[in-house]
Amino acid sequence: MSERAGHSGKGWPERWRAHAKAAVSSLAVRNYRLYFIGQSISVIGTFMQTLALAFLVLQLGGQGTEVGLVAAARLVPFIILGPWGGLVVDRANRRAILLVTQIVSGIGALVFATLAWTQLATVPILGILSLLLGVVNVFDNPARQSLIADLVDRQTLNNAVVLSSVSINIARLVGGVIGGALVAAVGAPLCFLINAASFAAVIVSLLMLNTSDMQPIARVERARGQIRTGLAYVATTPELLLPLIMLMVTGTLAYEFPTTLPLFATDAFGGTAATYGLMAAAEAAGGIVGGFVAARRTIAPRTSSLAISAIGWGAAILLTAVAPTLLLALVLLLFVGYGTITFNSTAKSVLQLSARPDMRGRVMSLWGMAWIGSTVVGAPLVGWIAENFGSRWGLIAGGVPTILTGALLLPYLRRQERGRRVLPDNPGDQ
Repeated sequence: MSERAGHSGKGWPERWRAHAKAAVSSLAVRNYRLYFIGQSISVIGTFMQTLALAFLVLQLGGQGTEVGLVAAARLVPFIILGPWGGLVVDRANRRAILLVTQIVSGIGALVFATLAWTQLATVPILGILSLLLGVVNVFDNPARQSLIADLVDRQTLNNAVVLSSVSINIARLVGGVIGGALVAAVGAPLCFLINAASFAAVIVSLLMLNTSDMQPIARVERARGQIRTGLAYVATTPELLLPLIMLMVTGTLAYEFPTTLPLFATDAFGGTAATYGLMAAAEAAGGIVGGFVAARRTIAPRTSSLAISAIGWGAAILLTAVAPTLLLALVLLLFVGYGTITFNSTAKSVLQLSARPDMRGRVMSLWGMAWIGSTVVGAPLVGWIAENFGSRWGLIAGGVPTILTGALLLPYLRRQERGRRVLPDNPGDQ
């Protein structure tokens, strides 16, 4: 008995060290480590700006619908031009594209700061500026997602994708707390200035990348009909199409927290920007835990696990919506964050690993349209629901469809996976 206990005692520390090493394995790659650090710093500023923009709209007399419209304006170009942006990313140098988008985004943040500080900002002006900066997202989103596969090999890709999602949630935690405190204490302009400065971190990290160590990617030569070819490829590949359908539904109705949580904080609990900061931080903290759990995974996720995570995530959103106290809502938001990162990182891993390298830019542009670009419709819709029926209904409108989507697709995805597992055992395939 004692010998077994002693062996067990030695095994657990070693096992935990192995799990910890596996959870951050992609950071051993110098290029990815540089990219990870630069992006993490920049995203902190981005979430500070997102929070500041929402409350600036409210301070200017806007309500739920206006908050949603300004948030959605940034994504209108992505919805219209997203596939074209993905094709450009497949054709061009992704690193060079990102250098341009970061510089332009930094200038945009400076303009936001100037408008807020000089009190020249109005809701229409903020919407127009968000719309103009949305053109940057047409190229920035697919380039950022696709560049990860250029920096690491296929065996490390899943971990790199998950850690990228973890960094976003850490940034939300830090950005939510700092941004909420700054907006409450000194106002929105400083948040915009910090975001402008944060883009320097990405630019430096991109310039420091060793291009000779990057994965060789065959650039797509110009030809007619390449956008249609990409769409047809996705439409005939269930491993890509079904995750994108789930992402579209959940991205439209559930992943609208920049719109729903400020309204939830002020309407349901009579809070301020600092209250929203706490909510965003709680959600982000849950996401960090979920991210590290997912990062320990050494095999590619199955598409059925995406449906399972959708069911759990939707249930957490519903429970949060009916929470009677702020403390309970904060606790439940931990599970919301856990579900968010589990769902999104699983979807990104499935898409990145299933897509052909020459199609990856176009596939990830569709990911951006489904998950982020759907805010064009979702943010105003959920904002309108929250404004007219109460902020809790804004969350319910996301939780219910998320559960239903996962539950409806789960049986089909499992049958599909069983079919793929049977094929290698067929003697005719040996």
